[in-house]
Amino acid sequence: MPTSPRRRARHFLALATDSRPARAYLGLVALGVAVLLLAPDSPYAMAPTVLTAPLSFLPVVLPFGAGAGGGAAGVTAAVLYGCWLLLCALVNAAAFGALARRPGPAPSARPGRRTLLAAAVDNWPARAYVAVVAAALGTFLYAVLLSPDPGFAGIWPILAAAPLSFVALALSAPAEYALPWLGTLVFTAGVVLAGLVNAVLIGRLAHRVGNPLSR
Repeated sequence: MPTSPRRRARHFLALATDSRPARAYLGLVALGVAVLLLAPDSPYAMAPTVLTAPLSFLPVVLPFGAGAGGGAAGVTAAVLYGCWLLLCALVNAAAFGALARRPGPAPSARPGRRTLLAAAVDNWPARAYVAVVAAALGTFLYAVLLSPDPGFAGIWPILAAAPLSFVALALSAPAEYALPWLGTLVFTAGVVLAGLVNAVLIGRLAHRVGNPLSR
């Protein structure tokens, strides 16, 4: 049964605030914002951006950001970026809230891991995200395997599959030191897994927002 946009918005906010995982996540983001305000030069100042990934990295390809100029333009950019981080935090919190709830009844669905992983491909938001990760990873592999100068091609899959892609980057470093091809393999596998986790969260959120009556 179709629902109104207002009802979906209320359900979205409920998902972002009415479960312990969602509230714990928002509290962690708030702590990261406090660190950013109190110690902007600290290496931990990036915590709010990393915690609200992957959506928080979207402004990297957009013409605005927290450090865009000074004066009124800088203040406006900072406010816009702060609002964007808040929206990203709510989206991620709602995804955690959706994951914490039991899936609604679905006669055709099989219980277990297949049902969980199906959320990564059975809805358009998750499919679109998977396509973005695949394009970023394909660009990286082309640059590493076929291009004479790969440059910083690895930044795109890192941003697309963040935050778990940073774990893949850390794990690939020692493998890269031992064998270059092994580092590429570990990084690629890590990005695939990180993207899959994000796609499942996006899919579960899409199902919950699209079907507010499910419990």
